[in-house]
Amino acid sequence: MSFLTKIFGSRNQRLLKQYQKTVREINALEPAMEKLSDAELQAKTPAFKERLAAGETLDQILPEAFAVCREASKRVMKMRHFDVQMIGGMVLHYGKIAEMGTGEGKTLTATLPAYLNALAGKGVHIVTVNDYLAQRDAETMSKLYGWLGLSTGINLSQMEHSAKQQAYASDITYGTNNEFGFDYLRDNMVFDAKDRVQRVLNFGIVDEVDSILIDEARTPLIISGQAENHTDLYYKINELPPLLTLQVGEETADGKGKIEVPGDYTKDEKAHQVLLTEAGHEKAEAILTKMGLLPEGASLYDSANITLVHHLYAALRAHALYFKDQHYVVQNNEVVIVDEFTGRLMTGRRWSDGLHQAVEAKEGVKIQNENQTLASITFQNYFRMYAKLAGMTGTADTEAYEFQEIYGLETVVVPPNRPSARKDRQDQVYKSAQEKYNAMMLEIRECYERGQPVLVGTTSIENSELLSGILTKANLPHNVLNAKQHAREAEIIAQAGSPKAITIATNMAGRGTDIVLGGNVEKQIQFIEANPDLSDADKAAQAQALRDGWQALHEQVVAAGGLHIVGTERHESRRVDNQLRGRAARQGDPGMSRFFLSLDDPLLRIFAGDRVRAVMDRLKMPEGEPIEAGIVSRSIETAQRKVEARNFDIRKQLLEYDDVANDQRKVIYQQRNELLEATDISELIQSLRHGAFTDLVREYVPAESVEEQWNLKGLEAVLAAEWQLDVPLTKMVEDEPNLTDDDIVERVVAAADVLYQSKIEIVGKESFGGFERNVMLQSVDSHWREHLAALDHLRQGIHLRGYAQKNPKQEYKREAFELFGQMLDMIKNEVVKLIMTVRIQSREEIDAAEAAMQQSHLENVSYQHADFNPDAAPEDLLAPPQFSGLPPELQNLTGEQLMELGLKVGRNDPCPCGSGKKYKACHGKLA
Repeated sequence: MSFLTKIFGSRNQRLLKQYQKTVREINALEPAMEKLSDAELQAKTPAFKERLAAGETLDQILPEAFAVCREASKRVMKMRHFDVQMIGGMVLHYGKIAEMGTGEGKTLTATLPAYLNALAGKGVHIVTVNDYLAQRDAETMSKLYGWLGLSTGINLSQMEHSAKQQAYASDITYGTNNEFGFDYLRDNMVFDAKDRVQRVLNFGIVDEVDSILIDEARTPLIISGQAENHTDLYYKINELPPLLTLQVGEETADGKGKIEVPGDYTKDEKAHQVLLTEAGHEKAEAILTKMGLLPEGASLYDSANITLVHHLYAALRAHALYFKDQHYVVQNNEVVIVDEFTGRLMTGRRWSDGLHQAVEAKEGVKIQNENQTLASITFQNYFRMYAKLAGMTGTADTEAYEFQEIYGLETVVVPPNRPSARKDRQDQVYKSAQEKYNAMMLEIRECYERGQPVLVGTTSIENSELLSGILTKANLPHNVLNAKQHAREAEIIAQAGSPKAITIATNMAGRGTDIVLGGNVEKQIQFIEANPDLSDADKAAQAQALRDGWQALHEQVVAAGGLHIVGTERHESRRVDNQLRGRAARQGDPGMSRFFLSLDDPLLRIFAGDRVRAVMDRLKMPEGEPIEAGIVSRSIETAQRKVEARNFDIRKQLLEYDDVANDQRKVIYQQRNELLEATDISELIQSLRHGAFTDLVREYVPAESVEEQWNLKGLEAVLAAEWQLDVPLTKMVEDEPNLTDDDIVERVVAAADVLYQSKIEIVGKESFGGFERNVMLQSVDSHWREHLAALDHLRQGIHLRGYAQKNPKQEYKREAFELFGQMLDMIKNEVVKLIMTVRIQSREEIDAAEAAMQQSHLENVSYQHADFNPDAAPEDLLAPPQFSGLPPELQNLTGEQLMELGLKVGRNDPCPCGSGKKYKACHGKLA
């Protein structure tokens, strides 16, 4: 601690001192608030709104608003906010992160800033990690907000479109991070401003902020549609990895590393990568040639075989690095990813780059099609769009640097209401996994015999089930809580504090539910209330009996030492270990924790195993004897810091690359919104038209050039063939020898304006304006999708520029900018060409063309991210059936115009352009 810190206190202490001053002001208002009648207290809400309208700021009314909210909570919820919750509320209001321990009442704390900020009428979003918590918190807290005269909305994935709009129009909206993000993307894919659901992003309070802004920030949110099918290739390539062998050891430049067992590929567990050796390349080429996938004598790295390499590596990674019941489970004939942080099933999320299909081929289940990205955003960029963002969690301090660096959020550690009485004992390190499990079993048995509840934290489903098997053999009754038990999660975790309860949980399963010593009576009473077989009298009698018996059970558990946390291995992030420990000793209860480790654990094996094993060998440790020393715990923490730093770099790199796409995304989405909101887009269309024709003329008639350099015949031919514009330029020049290159541009643009006006006269300005808007939206969307795919491909190979002494990030920015410029030019030319060449006979034709464009807009859409359930995607946003023939109104449009309108054509059907080729060999070629 520095000399100045000793005198002035740390930044955290100074902030707390400042907030405590305000808490004293709030407490001074409490007696006056208590004297108000219900009606007078409720009248405070409209009074606050008037004061804000008159020019007062939220900060000025904060003490009074917090006092009103606390008093209302006492009357409605029978809960009074503690002083530390007031401090937490202020931290959130000022746009910071509040670190508050488990059981400190974060859900109630959030009501204070939510009430205050909702008074401004711009909306408050409270973001949770899953639908269960969003629904639970919204239902519980809506009583308080409703009593105070504010509306509460809940944003879930299966909702009707109108219900979603209503939820967002509410003063306070609860929902999950995935749903808020997907709604933002979907709002930027609509064809009518009335279909959007979100308002401007004003104030967001993120619950479990570490989980959402850090753990889930490594994967972007993606809305995708189906791309081309390679199903057979995956099945064929899947036969190859079992024929290749793993090489043990690797030669290094310093001569220390040696190849112990030669093989066909090497595996790098840290980087999660596999690489073929020289011998492996030759063997793979020979096998692929035998399979008929590679021509005789061809190399894997010929340009024609690049997709083969991609498929081969995907299959190799699927076999060597991804294992069933650890990284994924097979359910209902589908491969479902398991979240490495929470152990939950991530239904609907798929690995990219063909890895998911390779795992499906390995498991022999049906392979689902690869996807094309329609829209995507990272959580970092979504949440940074809020005018003010705040968060709360039990463990943020270890990641404070990242919150500050990426989101500009300061972390404030709020002291607990009662000091923690948890005892964290030294880690015990064993030589083998078997010794570790034996020691854990003895510890769990001891706790069971003295009536102490135990919560066992594991890092994977596989470990949970292994441990469950050991406890079953030892005749110890227990509950297993992992990704396979989603529905019972809250029920099991609520009773994990009962005497003799043994609960095995994958890392953070059941997060958001308190473990009360003696068991959670209120939860049990809720289950009794929900039982339809019981009469009201029986329900009341059973509930009373439970309440009477709880005190004795509570005292019994406290006497036994409170909840005991047993960790089966250290997680690669200290924060997740702290979350597990934090489940014990809430609100000053007793509790203890201990981690049992073995040298076979992944973290120890990769980072510290050799050093510790050498120490154990030197000390000649007998079997079953653990090392219990500070030096070991410290070396494990150092390893965790290394992994955290690496994960931070991964997230930061993802963000730096996504920032490039994000700047472009903002431009495109802003253009889309202006198109949707503008009543008249004729000026925009006119500037596009003039720009497109000026560029075209300049290709044949360069600026400031002489007549000998002009190619008027070529220009006339292009205008007639591609733009259906007949301009006799050669005759004009013969008749008027003094025409300059600028005059030529003017004549062509004027002729284009005349042709355009003739189309408007047929159907009227209003109808044609709607058609133009839809053409423009359709073009922007289709080119943006292709641009996203191009950026993806650019991103995959950009690191190779490093070998040419170029900075990959700078190269990516430069090329992405060039691609973006090309995309804008293509949109301009495509829109103008379609509007100039479309043949219109009547208003009905225009309406039919508009309908066709909107109909083809979203097809086979899927939503991807952790914990997101695609079955819950809103029905009205999924595509209607495809066209099986053209309506008569579209018969007069040319084949190319039909393609522009996005009508669906089978890959093997004749191309509508009339070339006589199949669609896949003509206009259907993938760019």
